[in-house]
Amino acid sequence: MSTAGEDRPGATGGVIPGEARRRARRIRVMLVVAVLIVIADQVTKSLAVSRLSSGPVHLIGPFALVLAYNTGVSFSIGTGLTLPIILIVVVVVAVLAYFGRTVPNTAAAVGVGMILGGAVGNLSDRLFRGHHGAVVDFLRSGFWPTFNLADSAIVCGCVVLAIALWRTAATTKAPVAGERSEQAGRGPLP
Repeated sequence: MSTAGEDRPGATGGVIPGEARRRARRIRVMLVVAVLIVIADQVTKSLAVSRLSSGPVHLIGPFALVLAYNTGVSFSIGTGLTLPIILIVVVVVAVLAYFGRTVPNTAAAVGVGMILGGAVGNLSDRLFRGHHGAVVDFLRSGFWPTFNLADSAIVCGCVVLAIALWRTAATTKAPVAGERSEQAGRGPLP
């Protein structure tokens, strides 16, 4: 017998109201995270453009704030290919937004929101900043290419999403017929 709010298909193959509420909540989480990333990214880039144009600021050790413009993507790959990059990013944003509607849990929604926010943040640089399709980068580590908050959000979001999906797969894996599950009798994995 099922309990109220349990995830299960409805009689017509749809989802029950409890699952619909959880899905709507995950979509809101994804969108809020994405919007917060875009805002933080654009604010930090504006500060970098206004404050670092006169020169770099050394922080500690190899770390510095240095204004740079990148017309390529990661590691400056594709430098000068602004239009194809913009088109690819628009497609990626659309796919992420679509995929984000179906994420299985809140952690995955946070991961997709981080990736989506980072992608939109960098895309808005290319479209609206007036630096000939370049993205503003300002974080230099000395051992890694110069990057920005959107880049960090994309990388961290990929890690969060991978872990969330891996944990989801691990907890939903059903035993093969005739085999006894290691978790038999112990309830769901934490």
